[in-house]
Amino acid sequence: MRLGPAALVCFLSFVLRTECAPPTCYSRALGLSKEIMTLLEKIHNFHRTKTCAEVLPTIFMDVHNSCITAKLRDFLYVLLNHPNQDCRQRPRMVILKRKIQNLYTIITRVCYRDLVFFTDDCNAIDTGHSSPHYAEDRLQLLQEER
Repeated sequence: MRLGPAALVCFLSFVLRTECAPPTCYSRALGLSKEIMTLLEKIHNFHRTKTCAEVLPTIFMDVHNSCITAKLRDFLYVLLNHPNQDCRQRPRMVILKRKIQNLYTIITRVCYRDLVFFTDDCNAIDTGHSSPHYAEDRLQLLQEER
C-alpha cells in the first residue's frame, strides 16, 4: 500500500500533534491553573458575566504555593453559593466551577505528596506579588554576616 504526498502530510501532522507521554500530576495541575486564569479573565471582561465576577474573590494561581488549597476551597465555596442564581447557571461560571473542583481534587487527592510547595505566601495568591521568604538557616546566615 502506497500513500500519496497529501496523505503522508496529513498522517505526519496528526502524529506530531499527539503527545507521547501522559500528563503528570504536576503538568496537569500547572495546565489547569493556566486554564482557570484564562477563563477568569474572560469572565471578568465578558459583558454577560462581568456582574457575576464582582462577587468572586481575586486569586492568582500558583501551584507551588501551599496556600493554594485553602484559597481554592474558599473560591469554590463562593462559586457554589453565588448570590445570583442566574450567575450560577451561566456556562462559563459552570465551567469555572468544574475546573476549580478538578484542580482542588488533583492537588488534595490525586497528586497528594507528588506536588512540591516552594512557598507559603498566602498574600501572593491574593495580590499576585510574592515577597522573598528566607528559611531559618538562610536568615541565620544573613544575621551572622553582619
